[in-house]
Amino acid sequence: MFEGKVTDIFFDLDHTLWDFDQNSALTFKKIFNEQEVEVELEEFLEVYVPANLKFWRLFREDKITKSELRYQRLKSVFDTMGYPATDNLIHMLSEEYINHLSSFNTLFPNAIEVLEYLKPKYKLHIITNGFQEVQEKKLRNSGIFNYFEQVVDSEMAGAKKPNPVIFNLALDKAGVSPENSLMIGDSLEADIMGAKSLGFHTLHFNAHKEDLHDIAPIIYDLQEIKSLL
Repeated sequence: MFEGKVTDIFFDLDHTLWDFDQNSALTFKKIFNEQEVEVELEEFLEVYVPANLKFWRLFREDKITKSELRYQRLKSVFDTMGYPATDNLIHMLSEEYINHLSSFNTLFPNAIEVLEYLKPKYKLHIITNGFQEVQEKKLRNSGIFNYFEQVVDSEMAGAKKPNPVIFNLALDKAGVSPENSLMIGDSLEADIMGAKSLGFHTLHFNAHKEDLHDIAPIIYDLQEIKSLL
């Protein structure tokens, strides 16, 4: 489908290659045990996962700061669950979460296999809205850092996907035009529509089982990339 047109492939990281939900759950399990937070992990995650997506959307739209994101997502969940978490506890958990998150290394199934397949044929890059100090650790600790030539994050760009600024920075650093570039990501708004507006080819990794659409081709397993490239 994309063969002959694409020379460079840009991946999102969280929810696309790096299994954020799985690694996040393992992190909360660890820090709740250490800090003796007495909540049922499954119940907590049921509330936290959609809350985290909501606060990330606000952060992406520049409606809250990084520190507000990290505090409010926990505060809102504990409030919803009726758990009496003090501000001190929330700040401590927020810090411990960031400290430990990148030490868990679960990738989506077939991620390494697909990167091995693509690496000899294409230049591979990362465009992420995640924070610089955490994202590099994730890439290194999960063993995929060396597959990528350019890693562009929102702090470096001063803008978050779907803002064209971050995509243009990635194109400039990679030295490639959008018509020769493919963006692969899980967020229809941030990754797919953001990249498509600049003329990228796009491929939606539908990790959240969202509704079908015709904005971009959809895959549900990273292995499907091999049949398209």
